[in-house]
Amino acid sequence: MTRIGIITQARMTSTRLPGKVLLPAGGRSLLDHHIDRLLRTGLPVVVATTTNTTDDPIESLARSRGVEVFRGSEADVLSRFAGAATESDLDAVVRVTSDCPLIDPALIDEGVRRYTDLDDPTAYVSNVIERTYPRGFDFEVFSTAALLDADARSSDPTEREHVTPYLYRNRSGRTRLHAVLHASDASHYRLTVDTADDLVVVRELIEKHDAAALGAADIIAILDEHPALASINAHVEQKKLGE
Repeated sequence: MTRIGIITQARMTSTRLPGKVLLPAGGRSLLDHHIDRLLRTGLPVVVATTTNTTDDPIESLARSRGVEVFRGSEADVLSRFAGAATESDLDAVVRVTSDCPLIDPALIDEGVRRYTDLDDPTAYVSNVIERTYPRGFDFEVFSTAALLDADARSSDPTEREHVTPYLYRNRSGRTRLHAVLHASDASHYRLTVDTADDLVVVRELIEKHDAAALGAADIIAILDEHPALASINAHVEQKKLGE
């Protein structure tokens, strides 16, 4: 049986909002909300953080939640993921990032089902190839073999920082891309936390709309119904590869 696990990257030294993953929303840290939702999938969860002492609190929180921890390079995140996948003996990886406290476990389940049904170690299944979901629900599913191949072959600093460009750019010539799409285009919304305004939006969703208990469709519906809330971080630009 294929052993599939979730690896999420987390660190305290984010440039635009330092320490963001441990900031509170609704009385709990963003990382706690994130882990809550990942655990609902029933898959093994690994928090991949850095060897910096500043990230000791991330390891402590993760271990207190009963999830695995792998510590590796801060800059070379590709090698960090390769090490985490190897140490946890995973055949395939769901990659997510910890700045997504409202990531939808049902959406991850859908991606894993798609990947499993394909039965193809060259498959890359994601909802970011063609973006129709808000940022904050991002996931990617791929084989550990493909990840280790990228780790062995890529020397591009951008590919090593962002983990998966080698895969979705099909630099090996073998990757088969499969997109998971939302019924309508909701890509203009932001539910990732990278700035103070992003944090305002997520906090309001959690504290006033009980979003911690809701799935992607319901959260998108709230943003549709509350344009003033969605507008708070509409100006925020996602950092581009290499920035």
